[in-house]
Amino acid sequence: MPKSSEEKITGGLQKAAVLLIALGPEKSAAIFKHLKEDEIEELTLEIANTRNITPQMKEEVIREFYQVCLAQQYIAEGGINYAKELLEKSFGAEKAMDVIGKLTASLQVKPFEFVRKTDATQLLNFIQDEHPQTIALIMSYLSANQAALILSALPPDRQADVAKRIAVMDRTSPDVIKEVEKVLESKLASLVNQDYTIIGGVDAVVDILNTVDRGTEKHIMETLEIEEPELADEIRKKMFVFEDILLLDDRAIQRVLRDVDNGDLAIALKGSNEEVQNAIFNNLSKRLGVMIREDMEFMGPVRMKDVEEAQQKIVNIIRKLEDSAEIVISRGGGDEIIV
Repeated sequence: MPKSSEEKITGGLQKAAVLLIALGPEKSAAIFKHLKEDEIEELTLEIANTRNITPQMKEEVIREFYQVCLAQQYIAEGGINYAKELLEKSFGAEKAMDVIGKLTASLQVKPFEFVRKTDATQLLNFIQDEHPQTIALIMSYLSANQAALILSALPPDRQADVAKRIAVMDRTSPDVIKEVEKVLESKLASLVNQDYTIIGGVDAVVDILNTVDRGTEKHIMETLEIEEPELADEIRKKMFVFEDILLLDDRAIQRVLRDVDNGDLAIALKGSNEEVQNAIFNNLSKRLGVMIREDMEFMGPVRMKDVEEAQQKIVNIIRKLEDSAEIVISRGGGDEIIV
């Protein structure tokens, strides 16, 4: 929804959009070069939906941006206390604390930093005899590839248990994290963060399951469907997103497209990136490709909700075809190759 001139800008995405508008296209383009593709897409959409930005709103966002940049510079020069002292002199105690607070998350030391630099095989030997909750805690801080290797190597009866514990994990006390780090002979002296740390969750277990081999994933999901059907359903919905169609080979994409409604395909492609669009059009007949492009052009702007629904329909078709072994999704966990 367009922003009115009376609406107060509070969200970080809104502020970023206003800042880029204020900086102008040339400087904004230079900033875009340092952003990820999904960040660029989100910002572009937010900029397109932003209207009636007053000079006062622009000035407020630029002032806040300047204050945060200044704080980062002071911290780099002399630490947080030094930055706080200088900011208080410039902007007052309340504003100084507000600016420092905005930077807190990025200044915190992430737990288990030493673990992420450890070879997964060595780490497995180190933690495989630990309690499943301890293993789940550690795996929540690993990369998806590391965690996938460890999960695949665990005994089958422990795989689903650990996956479930990762998925339902929400917040963990710093004291608990410190204690686990001690047990693992952590190289970190202490944690900077004294607030509760958000870790794990459904997204974490989805990343891991998308990386393990199909056999391990299937075993875990079948177990969760019996023990935690609602959790299993939530995980399954997130396990394959529309953009992952790039994991399919041309023959698999062609098989999927045979079951896809042309109207759904046109809407789904309206919200996809160029790489995904090319993968689809390269596997359509020339006549059908022209027709889909015309549909996309003539339908005009489409609600994001409609795009997501159309994409989810296609994802459901892909998952169904994979379950029936009609297509194979390329994974990083060593699926069996049939030649």
